Amino acid sequence: MKDIAMKALYTLISLFVILNYGLLLTGTMARVRAKVQGRIGQPVYQPYIDILKNNFLRTSIYHGVMFFLGPVFRLAGGLGTYLFIPVIFGSTIFSNFAFSGDLLLVMYFIFFGQLGMALGAGQSGHPYSPIGVSRGLAQMTAFELPFALAVISIASQYGTLSITGIVAAQQGGILNWVAFTNPLAMVAGMISFLGMSMDNPFSIVLAPQEIPIGPPTEMNAGFLGMLQTNRAIFNGAKLVLFMNLFFGGAGNLLVMVVKTFLLYFYVVFVGASFPRFRPDQSIRFFLGIPTLIGIAAVVLQMV
Repeated sequence: MKDIAMKALYTLISLFVILNYGLLLTGTMARVRAKVQGRIGQPVYQPYIDILKNNFLRTSIYHGVMFFLGPVFRLAGGLGTYLFIPVIFGSTIFSNFAFSGDLLLVMYFIFFGQLGMALGAGQSGHPYSPIGVSRGLAQMTAFELPFALAVISIASQYGTLSITGIVAAQQGGILNWVAFTNPLAMVAGMISFLGMSMDNPFSIVLAPQEIPIGPPTEMNAGFLGMLQTNRAIFNGAKLVLFMNLFFGGAGNLLVMVVKTFLLYFYVVFVGASFPRFRPDQSIRFFLGIPTLIGIAAVVLQMV
């Protein structure tokens, strides 16, 4: 019982850290985008205000049980993704619930949250919701292909599906990172990461200029607050996952912050540099060069 209590405490600490880190990253990058566009921008702490404001509001909108469960499934997907990723290599507090085959489970959780949101938003009856859902599922299917190929290549390279094992194999210096030992897998994975982040040029799901906010159109009050909470956790989880897979993981919080900040800045930089694709352009893109690079990474490891 003592071990279970300590594990629960460590999990709460880990969630508290990643939630606040995700919110601060969101606020910081929104500020960066504003400066690039010549605006003043929102304060860094604006995400905290938004979450508190939405959670204190009440709504009388009712679209059925699945509408209520959509944000719950979305949050469950974000939490599940994060809780099975070791955040700090060798740390007891930030090891979370990592185990030997956790990489496959994490990939399933990434899909689970988006599918749950699709089911909830689809019941809202608003036309913008199913449009965003159909776009999101189509794009997710497309970017998951090169990402899965990159994962297969890394698993073949190290002979394990354990994220901890993959990070351990990359210790000993920067040249041991997957980015240098398997650059094709890294390129395929990092292009997929742009689609997974759903920022420009792949922000076809929310598409504020076309279908204002997409799937969450009818979500407000506590529902929207739950989605904003998940966005912070899920963003942090994805950054930690890609850091572990391609860039050697992190031995302490400072290294984790630096690496994940640079990864997020890469997404923001690309988003600020390119306009949004149309859905057909986005899907063709991911099924083209990134998929070919992923196939080449797998073939190279087999050879």
